[in-house]
Amino acid sequence: MSKEYVTAREISGPLLVVDHIEGAKYNEIVRIKAADGSIKNGQVLEVDGDRALIQVFEGTSGLNLGQTKIRFLGRGVEVGLSPSILGRIFDGSGRPIDGGPSVIPDKQKDINGNPMNPYARDYPSEFIQTGISAIDGLNTLVRGQKLPIFSGSGLPHAQIAAQIARQAKVLGKEEKFAVVFVAMGITFEEANFFISDFRKTGALERSVMFVNLANSPVIERIAAPRFGLTAAEYLAFDLGMHVLVILTDMTNYCEALREISAARKEVPGRRGYPGYMYTDLATMYERAGRIKGKKGSITQIPILTMPEDDKTHPIVDLTGYITEGQIFLSRNLFQQAIYPPIDVLPSLSRLKDKGIGEGKTREDHPDVLNQLFAAYARGREVRELAVVLGESALTKTDLIFVRFADEFEQKFVKQGEYENRSIEETLDIGWELLSMLPVSELKRVRPQFIKKYLSKYTKEENVKDVA
Repeated sequence: MSKEYVTAREISGPLLVVDHIEGAKYNEIVRIKAADGSIKNGQVLEVDGDRALIQVFEGTSGLNLGQTKIRFLGRGVEVGLSPSILGRIFDGSGRPIDGGPSVIPDKQKDINGNPMNPYARDYPSEFIQTGISAIDGLNTLVRGQKLPIFSGSGLPHAQIAAQIARQAKVLGKEEKFAVVFVAMGITFEEANFFISDFRKTGALERSVMFVNLANSPVIERIAAPRFGLTAAEYLAFDLGMHVLVILTDMTNYCEALREISAARKEVPGRRGYPGYMYTDLATMYERAGRIKGKKGSITQIPILTMPEDDKTHPIVDLTGYITEGQIFLSRNLFQQAIYPPIDVLPSLSRLKDKGIGEGKTREDHPDVLNQLFAAYARGREVRELAVVLGESALTKTDLIFVRFADEFEQKFVKQGEYENRSIEETLDIGWELLSMLPVSELKRVRPQFIKKYLSKYTKEENVKDVA
């Protein structure tokens, strides 16, 4: 039995300082007994000689310096895992909150995990279909990728997250697919939306949910994504499943990190966030990927609410450095009642070229992607020019591109919350839109694809004459 200490020296926010201890280790779990007999759990944040700094998961209220008993357990935070976690809902500390029984574990794993060996990593190269055209068609998600969604306050990122969780699948042969959904610092109303939506649509059957509410202890918010990622690693690399991890909202996670840093009296970095925030985020984002010789994979979609829609905010900035692209939500499109309000021009999936084309999506996908992007960019540019100069200053071709941009937003970007488009449907909508343009303007599509696909949508004679 480990030794019990009654040498608590200082309490500050969620932190407890204990003196005269022996053999404590970083990240070790601590059992804390208050004067009234209640039990709390904590974790060692720092060891300095015979002194340890402990973060208390349930908060320090009810603890006093003279009567608090502390016992070091000699292990890190672990989570019990088995195939029965699928279809279950847990809190941010891995305890069931769905009324079901506790998980009987096949395996215990430390939630901090081990970094993926860069040499053992396999390059992401397979398409994941989300059913959302603006993602599948233009900012394709690839298996093993980290692709964040940058949103703003009041934008429908929660609905988009739920839609992706419902619809995401791997194409081709029947592959085992699962979703790990981690919600941090959300309101009871948001939690109720996610849980009821997952149950109603049947998405819960292949999902594991970790829900941390806004009124839960701030320490739990730090642990929640690590519980989720450990569950994802078990499903992917022990059970051979392809796992999509959705983390919402990483801004709440970083606020919790700042709060604990302030309680530890650390020197603040940019905007008060700790200087190690980049490293901390990287320890989670880099747990996505594929391992050579293993069947499973982990793909991540972190969701961030940009404070004041600021793209230069430290959370957004650092996430952009670590991940492989970004999807931006546009307040302007949202105000035009376009759902999902994905702004495709600043959005980017850096790995999209590896997951599209013949044998993965469809042979014409790369050309359609490039042409749609170029035509929409030109249409947006001309539309802004028309505001300054007036429509009378535009050429006939300019007017066609303006109309193309409008139709692109209404037909390609806009779709129903429960509308699940296949990649073929998405590409066919793309060809239908491209038929609005003169064939001479389709400079990014190979002639054989123009002949094969465009003739369905246009009667223009020179389609047959394309060289």
